[in-house]
Amino acid sequence: MRIEISGRGLTLTDPIRAYAEDKAQKVLKYFDGVQEVEVVLGQERRDHREECTAELIVAVVGREPFIAKAEGADVYAALDVAADKAGRQLKEYKERLRDHH
Repeated sequence: MRIEISGRGLTLTDPIRAYAEDKAQKVLKYFDGVQEVEVVLGQERRDHREECTAELIVAVVGREPFIAKAEGADVYAALDVAADKAGRQLKEYKERLRDHH
């Protein structure tokens, strides 16, 4: 299982990278068939303020990837929300698979 972390308009410091990797690892507990988690963090100016974004793209065997996006006051907040969304998507997918069998 591979985790890839990248940033747009943002310097990926060691603490940010470690936090993103930790969040990506936690998403794995929801489903065994995860092949890759790509984390894209961003920061841009909108209306005279900084806006941070996080996107988790979760590649799963036999299906289109799950995509969870979020915005927040800082990178950590955006990452928390995006990771929660990704976890919820994987959990629901796992339940749907189980219900069909």
